[in-house]
Amino acid sequence: MTRHGVKPLPSTPQSPAVLAYDGHCGFCQTSVDRIRALTAPTMEAVPWQFLPAEATALHLERLDREVLLLRGGTVLAGGSDALARYVGTSPSRTYRTLAAVIRLPGIRACARVVYRWVSRNRHRLPGGTPACAVPPRGT
Repeated sequence: MTRHGVKPLPSTPQSPAVLAYDGHCGFCQTSVDRIRALTAPTMEAVPWQFLPAEATALHLERLDREVLLLRGGTVLAGGSDALARYVGTSPSRTYRTLAAVIRLPGIRACARVVYRWVSRNRHRLPGGTPACAVPPRGT
């Protein structure tokens, strides 16, 4: 067991998909905890820092900026698309429907814009700290 009671997960192409988020960001941790409590998704959400390096090494810059849906070392989705897929694994029909609506073309575009704004400003949002600030590109 590691921080937040999460075991490091093995990473192979046959592994189940996981939602990887920034475990050092208080806003991200709080957000994932709230989504998990509300929707009870069947997919695991794991701080990327607890995933095997071979699964994350090629995606570190993205992982500093957005949640990624990973299977092994392959990115299946990022940002709002990854969150929609995560919520879509809920046993609740209401949340699965909400996730499907978020993936509709016009709404999907809006969700992506909102997600990028939240990502850039997460250190200013409730639960955010200076450690949550997104680093400048290329660092």
